Amino acid sequence: MLPSQSLPLVSPGAGFDLLAGVRVLDLTSSVAGPYAGQLLADFGADVVKIERPAAGDDVRAWGPPFIDGSSLWYLAVNRNKRSLALDPAGGEGRELLMKLVGAAEVVLVNQLARVQRKLGLDYQSLSAVRPGLIHASITGFGLEGQRTDMPCYDLIAEGYSGVMDLTGESGREPQKVGTPAADLLAGQDAAMAVLAALVRKQRTGQGCMIDVALVDSMTRFMTPRIMAYLGSGEVPHRSGGRDSVIAIYQVFQTKDKLLTLGLGNDRIWGKFWSCVGEEAYGGDPRLASNAGRREHRSEVVERIQRILRSQSRAHWLGLFAKAGVPAGPINSIDEVCADPVMARRGVLYRVAGTREEGVPQVGLSIQIDGRHDSYRCPPPGLGADLASVTADWLGA
Repeated sequence: MLPSQSLPLVSPGAGFDLLAGVRVLDLTSSVAGPYAGQLLADFGADVVKIERPAAGDDVRAWGPPFIDGSSLWYLAVNRNKRSLALDPAGGEGRELLMKLVGAAEVVLVNQLARVQRKLGLDYQSLSAVRPGLIHASITGFGLEGQRTDMPCYDLIAEGYSGVMDLTGESGREPQKVGTPAADLLAGQDAAMAVLAALVRKQRTGQGCMIDVALVDSMTRFMTPRIMAYLGSGEVPHRSGGRDSVIAIYQVFQTKDKLLTLGLGNDRIWGKFWSCVGEEAYGGDPRLASNAGRREHRSEVVERIQRILRSQSRAHWLGLFAKAGVPAGPINSIDEVCADPVMARRGVLYRVAGTREEGVPQVGLSIQIDGRHDSYRCPPPGLGADLASVTADWLGA
């Protein structure tokens, strides 16, 4: 039995309607752009995915694993869309694409700036076809500057941004984040910018050119670290997450398993020491502030570690939950997917497919008016929706 078979099986529904009536043409591939399109679709936009004939989106081939011939990576970022397969370079494909642009409010692209211009998919070309168009470009380095023509993947962006240099244990090689963080952040940024642009367009009728770069989004993700360096001159180094501005904010070993512990303010500091039966130490004047606790961090960490090793993780997590002390497990992916809270909140579910286990999905994870999103349709097959799209968008 596959893990997905334990998830709730949900049927198609109306979903959120906050962007109902907004037409989005998604010309992107891989992860960042399709994720932006999926976010807009989850909020109710009508998103049409344009793919190359025969091969389709690159991410369709990123496997194994596959379900029904589709990569799980493809299925992760293409929910609630319809697919058309056409060649935008010329002929009938180009003609149909320009008709669809004329009917769209938003176009998403992720080609390099020079490729956009070559294919006539840049803002200037498409806004001439559709005045008031919102054109959102997602590239590695942006639409201008000396790196604009350089190719980029999530891995490259993580290296440029500094996140890799700070991820991992001291003295060991830098590590990539365990998910395509730059892709997902850039996709979120593009969707957020489109939402803001739609608000202004409703007010003024004005479109715009949105320029999102993976490296920029990933660098902004590093804001607290960058600000601390700029204001102090102290260059942070890899430490396995043991160098937070919060004195106690790290992983500890219990009698059996690891847990995370964050003593983020004086009140929580006191609660923790009451919880472990050492109020006197918690009241030590040397440790009355976060600055004092940072000064004596090695001593404090050693004492906490000695205490926590005396009991199991389950024991400590139970006590800390009752006392309001922030702590938790370090879940593996299988443990995350088996967490019943994730299913109850609509974060994880599955939809019907040709096989018994169906198609798993990670939902929008945002609740509105007390309900979570309901999917309208599963990720589309390549070019499966020509008839419905041309009928709905072009009246053909």
